[in-house]
Formats: sequence, structure tokens, C-alpha cells
Amino acid sequence: MSPSAVPRDLVNTGVQGLDEILCGGLPRRRTYLLRGSPGVGKTTLGLQFLLEGVRQDEPGLYVTLSETREELAAVAVSHGWSIDGFHVHPLSTPEEMLEAQRQNTLFHPAEVELNETIERVLAVVDESRPQRIVIDSLSEMRLLAGDSLRYRRQILALKQQFATRDATVLFLDDGTAEGGDTQLESLAHGVIELDRIAPEYGLARRRLEVLKLRGVDFVTGKHDFAIQRGGLRVFPRLVAASHRSAKFRPEVLSSGRAGLDAMLGGGLQRGTSTVVLGPAGTGKSTLASQYAEAALDRKQRVAWFSFDETLEVFTQRVRGQGLRLEDNPLFSLRQVDPAELTPGEFAQACRDQVEGNDARLLVIDSLNGYLMAMPEDRYLILHLHELLSYLGQQGVTTLLLLAQAGMVGRMESPVDVTYLADTVLVLRFFEDRGRVRKALSVLKRRAGPHEDTIREIKVTDHGLEVGEPLNNFHGVLTGIPSILPERGKTGDPG
Repeated sequence: MSPSAVPRDLVNTGVQGLDEILCGGLPRRRTYLLRGSPGVGKTTLGLQFLLEGVRQDEPGLYVTLSETREELAAVAVSHGWSIDGFHVHPLSTPEEMLEAQRQNTLFHPAEVELNETIERVLAVVDESRPQRIVIDSLSEMRLLAGDSLRYRRQILALKQQFATRDATVLFLDDGTAEGGDTQLESLAHGVIELDRIAPEYGLARRRLEVLKLRGVDFVTGKHDFAIQRGGLRVFPRLVAASHRSAKFRPEVLSSGRAGLDAMLGGGLQRGTSTVVLGPAGTGKSTLASQYAEAALDRKQRVAWFSFDETLEVFTQRVRGQGLRLEDNPLFSLRQVDPAELTPGEFAQACRDQVEGNDARLLVIDSLNGYLMAMPEDRYLILHLHELLSYLGQQGVTTLLLLAQAGMVGRMESPVDVTYLADTVLVLRFFEDRGRVRKALSVLKRRAGPHEDTIREIKVTDHGLEVGEPLNNFHGVLTGIPSILPERGKTGDPG
């Protein structure tokens, strides 16, 4: 969207990530519907909206038809907030609800109670003159109205009254109306929906979607969000085309190992992605650690996301190779639990490392763990496509490790991502006269030429060692090669 198309008079929501989705915020002096099932985070978002108003010196009003001030205060305290900065008005206290004389039995509730409720809301608004208003919730008004026509008329009248009072209004609704409340959607200037998905195991996934926002551009689709201490944090769906940066200087990144660099035509190109395939134990993480050490030697920041290894195991492994990556201030290591992380949150973590920490090398170890974080594996390719495109545009070199099922012979990959990557490295076990050895080959490199040979690798206490081409063998990638005696002995790794 061009800058001229962005409305100047916008209200910040106070929710991290949401204003990015809204391309700046909500247009002022309009009425919005925030819909979601109970417990999804509507009240928390409404409080954040008003607290942002306090920071902007804009008076706020929270009108509650279902909760007491004490209950709202308890929610605020759980996030480290105070509600003293804005006015809270419960329309019905427990004492009022229990008074027998207030129980109406002669007239339809809409004829007395709904009208009285609307009048009390407007009276409070006129008294406090807020610029931000939250009405929690519309379900109580729907019950008082009794039928949809009367309910629509009252909400329309309330909206028109708010329009004359220079306020931005959030209506909260639990979405329990039968068949969906499309009438309410048509009256609102914008509609934001929150939902919650509970998998059979692991973290419940919460998502936010802007269904409607008149006259303003916004990022469509569903966006993951989390409720943390401090409120909601929304993780905008990553759209690589929206994050194009200035062109970076092309360069070839060495691994620090002459044999490995020779196989790759000198090294990896900056801004490219590399998939490292192989069964468990072949040295995928060791190879990635070699590139991390080389990047740190060049004074470049490295971000490593470990789905499979704990921090303790990682430290023990790299120290056994003579590396001390975790001691370097330029190295960032995060242990990721796939059952506790949504894809949107992971993409945001990568963005934070790139945009906030200037990471130049990013390692995902491994894609198998990332796959487990996906609610439906068919979306993994779409997520990876956007993530790799974004990282490439930022000049970040990415290593993706993928463990294959099997040890020798036929290998099975849980997902085929080789066509997304610029470079594909394959590691294999192979048998040789009673010994298990390891081999490395380059199957693909878009950025330039590469060796078509297969070389032996060894993991030593000095890191990764890459040997000469295995010219004496045929069928190394099958795991059980045949020896070609006429070529003489194979070279030892060096």
C-alpha cells in the first residue's frame, strides 16, 4: 500500500504485532467488533487498547455488563497492569441483580431493561467523555433484546450515538449467536476475530484474523498470537514480498575447511539456503557447527534454533569438536519445544534475530522438529517458502538440517523441501570391510558450479575433516558399495 493510501488519523491498539497487521492501527472515531469464544483473550485485548490510550493521554472507558471491577482488576494485575488510568463502569452489580424489586415480570425485558441499559451507557459516556470505549459484552444485550430486529435497531442506535461523541469503540462479543451474527458485522466499521485450536497434544494455538476493515488496507489471513504476561502478542503472517530490503553485497562464505569449500565451488553464497540431508548420526549438526564457527571468526552473528538437542547436549557436542560456540557473544542459541511453539511465533523469532540482532547465519536443527510444530504438515512448504524468501532477501544464509529415516540403503524424508533450497548436501553411512564410514556429496547448487564427487568425512576433536574423493568405490550412496581395485587405494581423509 502506498503511503498516500494510509489514513493519517489512526489509533494504536497497544497490541504488539496487531498494528503491523492493521498497517498502522484502527481509524479513529469508528466502531469495531472484536469477536471470539470465551477465554480466547478479548478482555485482555480490550484492556491493552485502553492502556495504550492512557499512554497516549486519551481518556478511556470500560463498560462491563458481565464482570465486576474487581474481576477486571484481577485480570490486569495478572499482566502487571493497573486499571486506575481509565474509568471502569459495571452496569449491573451483584447487589442490583439480586434485588427482587429489579426483577421485571410484567414487560418484555427489551421494553424496559435494554432501553435502560443503553441510556446508562450513554450517560456514563457523557459524564466521562472518553476517546476510547470498550463495551463488554454484546451477548448480554442480545439476551435482553429477545429478537434480532430489536437487537439490531438498538446496536445501530448506540453506534450512531457514539459517532457524535468523538470516540473509538470496541464491542466485545463471544460469538455465541446461533448461525453467526452477520447483522452485527455489517454495522461495524471493522471486524477482528479471535479463535483457539486445541490439538490432541501440546500448546493450544490461538489465531487472529481481520475479517473486515473499511477503507483501509490490512494483512489478510490468520495470524498466530499468544497470551503472555504483559498481554497479547500477535505474530503477523510472514509475507516475504512485504520485507524487501536494500541489496546486500554478494560474498562467498567459507566453512573453514578446504575440502568442503572445494566441493561447493568455494563456499556458500550469502543470502542462499542449504538443506543438509542424512540419517541421524551422519554429522549434519557438526557440519552446521563448522559454518557457525567460520561465521563467528568473520565477526558475523549466528542464530541457532535447536529443536532436537538440549542446550547441555549441544554444548557437550561442540566442545567435543574443539568448538566453543556458546561462549561467543555473537552466537545466539535457542532451544525450541515444538509442542509449545506455533509456526507464526517461530517466524517472528527468526525475524527478531535478523532485524533486531543482525544475524547473518541462521540454522534450523532440525526441520523434523519444525514439522511437528505445524498443525497440518501440508502447510510446512508454504511457511518455509515465505521464511526462506524473507531470509534470502535480508542477505541471511540459512542452513536447514533434515533427518531421514533409515541408516543405510533406501532413505525416507518426512517432507521434500529440496526444491526450495539453493543448495542440497547429502550425508550417508557406508560399509567398508567391517567399518562404518561417512560420505558427503553435493546434489544441487543454484549459485554456481560444484563438485560431483563423493568424499569421506570424519568428525574429530578438531571438527569436521573432509577427505579426498572416493574414487575407489561404486554405490556409496546405497550404503553397501563395491570396491574398484583397478583404481588403487582410496586417499585418507585430510
